[in-house]
Amino acid sequence: MKKRILAAVIALMGLGNLAIAQDAPVDDSSKWQFRLRGIVVTPDESADIEAIGGDVDISTAIVPEFDISYFFDDNWSLELILATAKHDVEAIGTAAGDIDLGHVWLLPPTLTAQYHFTGGNFVPYLGAGPNLTLFYGVDEGPVADDVDYDTAVGFALQGGFDFMLNDKWFLNFDVKKLFLNTTATVNATTALGATVEADVDINPWIFGVGVGIKL
Repeated sequence: MKKRILAAVIALMGLGNLAIAQDAPVDDSSKWQFRLRGIVVTPDESADIEAIGGDVDISTAIVPEFDISYFFDDNWSLELILATAKHDVEAIGTAAGDIDLGHVWLLPPTLTAQYHFTGGNFVPYLGAGPNLTLFYGVDEGPVADDVDYDTAVGFALQGGFDFMLNDKWFLNFDVKKLFLNTTATVNATTALGATVEADVDINPWIFGVGVGIKL
């Protein structure tokens, strides 16, 4: 009798474990996500230019952007944002008039922590994180002998949403505000007889639209 009871208990335990295994959610969520966006980088610029005064004008740029995300769970992820953009720069309203300062390339890798609001095909998210901006490929223009931009550390705020087309592919809409400041040193000894420093706030808005895939 005891053996029959024990066998029945073991059988029930086995059935219970099987039922739990069948009901338990399968973790089929994608840990990695990749996006390719087209972005519009619109500086919200201002400058404090020593000696000659004035302000700065920095052109808008339209470039591709690639990003990589890693998901810790359905809600939390880290996103590394990679892009580079070329901007024309001009000092305006100075004591020496408007000065063409050529162009500069910006490489601003940005890492944001994101929270995703799940619940359907429409997946909005918010993010924030640090930025490191490198300046390269400087063309000083027709007036200055040389222009140097200091490497800058900034901060980004982000919002957007993914719209799932199927289990893997989705559309993405994204906006970021980057708080970015650099010191520009303009060597204009030939034209102005001086080297001028400027404290420049670039602070661009970055608007993006693209497509992504989950792997």
